[in-house]
Amino acid sequence: MTSNSQLCQPLSSLTPGATTSSQAFEVENGPINPFTSNPFSQGYYDILNRRRQLPVFEQRENFLQMVHSNQFIVIVGETGTGKTTQIPQYLLYDLLPHLSQRLIACTQPRRVAATSVAQRVAEELDVKLGEEVGYSIRFEDITTPRTMLKYMTDGVLLREAMGDPFLEKYQAIVLDEAHERTLATDILMGIVKEIASVRSDLKVIIMSATLEAEKFRKYFNNAPVIEIHGRTYPVQMHYAREPTKDYVQEAIKTVTSIRNNEPPGDILVFLTGEKEIEDACRIIRSRISSSSSVPLAVLPLYSILPPQMQQLVFDDPPVGKNGVQGRKCIVATNIAESSITIDGIVYVVDTGFAKQKVYHPRIRVESLLVGPISKASAKQRAGRAGRTRPVNANSINASLILPASGKCYRLYTEEAHEQLEEQSCPEILRSNIAPETLMRALESLNYLGALDDDINLTHIGQLMSQFPLSPELSKMIIESDRLGCSDDIIIIAALLSAPIIFAKETSSVDARFRKRRFVHPDGDHLTMLNIFREYKKQKSRDDWCQENSFNSRSLKAAENIRTQLAEILTRNGLKLNRRSIQDPLYSINIRKALISGFFMQAAHREGGPILLTCQDNQAVTIHPTSVLSEPYEWVIYNEFVLTTKNFIRTVTKVELSWLIEAAPRYFDPQFFPQSRGRKQLAALTRRR
Repeated sequence: MTSNSQLCQPLSSLTPGATTSSQAFEVENGPINPFTSNPFSQGYYDILNRRRQLPVFEQRENFLQMVHSNQFIVIVGETGTGKTTQIPQYLLYDLLPHLSQRLIACTQPRRVAATSVAQRVAEELDVKLGEEVGYSIRFEDITTPRTMLKYMTDGVLLREAMGDPFLEKYQAIVLDEAHERTLATDILMGIVKEIASVRSDLKVIIMSATLEAEKFRKYFNNAPVIEIHGRTYPVQMHYAREPTKDYVQEAIKTVTSIRNNEPPGDILVFLTGEKEIEDACRIIRSRISSSSSVPLAVLPLYSILPPQMQQLVFDDPPVGKNGVQGRKCIVATNIAESSITIDGIVYVVDTGFAKQKVYHPRIRVESLLVGPISKASAKQRAGRAGRTRPVNANSINASLILPASGKCYRLYTEEAHEQLEEQSCPEILRSNIAPETLMRALESLNYLGALDDDINLTHIGQLMSQFPLSPELSKMIIESDRLGCSDDIIIIAALLSAPIIFAKETSSVDARFRKRRFVHPDGDHLTMLNIFREYKKQKSRDDWCQENSFNSRSLKAAENIRTQLAEILTRNGLKLNRRSIQDPLYSINIRKALISGFFMQAAHREGGPILLTCQDNQAVTIHPTSVLSEPYEWVIYNEFVLTTKNFIRTVTKVELSWLIEAAPRYFDPQFFPQSRGRKQLAALTRRR
């Protein structure tokens, strides 16, 4: 047992691995915070008592013993057992990474999980977020040189591995939510396993919320497995009697019924995407009586929702008249299945659907398609209703008694449930990575100048890899430096990377009417640039957005992304410059920069409103919401939209000569099928 004087020592005075796990925990519970050398706050001790009650705490000794004797460890534990917040902290106190000037990384498949968990862990360690504990997601890095524990998306760590092949700055890597099997997660598992084969000092922890532990154990050299059993309460299952025709409307009806007829407890509804969620939230709010003594806070939750709005789901429910505790109704995507734990959920409404990524290599389009979930996902969703009993400790009214069991309303029949797949198909199996597709990817990078003919990374390719963007957007930014319009181009790149900036459009007429003041005759990219420039001039930006039917959250997100891109640009020796709008080359050079990245997404008019995409020869029509009007012969586009017919969206007109200048090999007439565009291309090539 350590003495009282030892308890007050900073961790820097200890030796990594020298203390037992119980001694480490006593050091952790001393009166002085070893990371800040300041006394612990009262809030720290309040949280500490709850941390000790988490199921994962019972496995602390066992886990740290395994860390000392194994390089790989697999942990299986249901969401809510505390593994995501506690396991990295156990490593922090045991390995003391700051002594070796290294970090502990914990990856998450989703941004909201990385940010919310980092905030929670910073509170538990009694440190400031961004100092000893931070997070890094796309376009946002909240860390400093003091950071020892970093939460991040798996995509961010994958990018870091490109510049640091052995991940030398990390002492331990925790791969969390491995059961989700995203493309980035699966690739990262392969990379980390290879790195560990040459770095015996690297500790790797794989954590999953499902029972596929055997697969992970075998893959990671027969690693030991720790199972953490959660404290779950009974959940009553309710199935639909017959198939549901409109699952969104049925979900809304179910929420209304729960609110009117069921005992206290928060509600979690699973829908598939932003539009469904926002529509459902609006309808539910409209049906709430303002005179009700039991208020209901209706909160959306999806990945592109701003972080400050995502955090609202963790707040206490509202309080009504006479101090009566209200409810929260959280309407979410499958982000709430396992990535985050929300206390107080008693009722789950499961529609049985989710969106999955599907790649179409022929037209180079990645689509999100709605499909049925798996039995494993259905179990995860139902489990959300069995976490908090019988008193909601986080509620304002601490005496609030919750029902002894939760309820899950599955808006599909029991027979339909039995027909679901056992497990969700890993994204890597839904992605077309056949040799032909890989060759097309290498060919595209070669056309963009990122790879040479021997498949070696070029100087341009190295620069492109510094930007957390698609290769097309990265090349566009790099070329804008030469053309003197980099400030304009990074704004366009930011707008293309943010959620759509236009508010809900009921028709193409509405869309054109809303954009009319900002329309640029050359197309949508320059129109979006005009909108952003005007937005920046406004004093009351939210009011201005509402008046003009623009999405203020998206424009704020674009503003933040633009700042990040500007920093990356200047850090890599490129200039931040801008042409005057009166400059004759203003529109020309912006469009030439766009072409440098998107020449493979070009289309030419074939007849009437029909265009053909270059080389792939897909017949398409410009989307009705585009501002582009005739005349135009050649265009570039940002999106290929598959609905009732093939549309191209976010379109700008360009000159054929610029396309040839940007990519002469790609625009060789012999590669084009017979078409009007090929004739134009051949004629211009002969003249040149």
